[in-house]
Amino acid sequence: MARSSSGFVAGLTAAAVLTVGFLAHQAQATIPQSLSGRPGPTATPAASVSKAPRDKRRPTALPGGSGTGERVVYSLDDDRVWLVGPDGSVQNTFRVGPGNVDPAPGTYAVVSRSKAITGTDGVPVEHVVRFTSTDGVVIGFSAALDGSWPTSDPAIRTGGIRESRADGEAMWMFATIGQKVVVIR
Repeated sequence: MARSSSGFVAGLTAAAVLTVGFLAHQAQATIPQSLSGRPGPTATPAASVSKAPRDKRRPTALPGGSGTGERVVYSLDDDRVWLVGPDGSVQNTFRVGPGNVDPAPGTYAVVSRSKAITGTDGVPVEHVVRFTSTDGVVIGFSAALDGSWPTSDPAIRTGGIRESRADGEAMWMFATIGQKVVVIR
């Protein structure tokens, strides 16, 4: 009797795994391009992107060529974020500490958010706002509960872009699902 019960359970388990795999594939296949977290048709390939113009007198000013309308602007070279309102005015700007995996310059959209999780480096983080992945590493903004920045251990691939807790809360309130994120040099 035990042998037939274990075979039955193994069959049910296999059927459940296949069903979940099929549903995951269907879900991935039906995500609109605008929410997929991949560069959309307006994204510029990384190889041809030049550094966005900067105001030398005001280093925290929003760089030219960083898009239009409401958006999050993230500068890879400056380790800085700007939260830009619908009228093009900067609502907030702050420094960030990137992980060791960068997204390609381009235009993305926020695809998921988590109030609190453990980061790739094992640090508890909050206000997680994800917008893409690169080579299997999820890229997004977050704030470490202990205030730490990403580790510099090259063995741990991290895509977390760390903010202070106050800046993380500002990002959380601003960057809801579908919010445009522009990554520049």
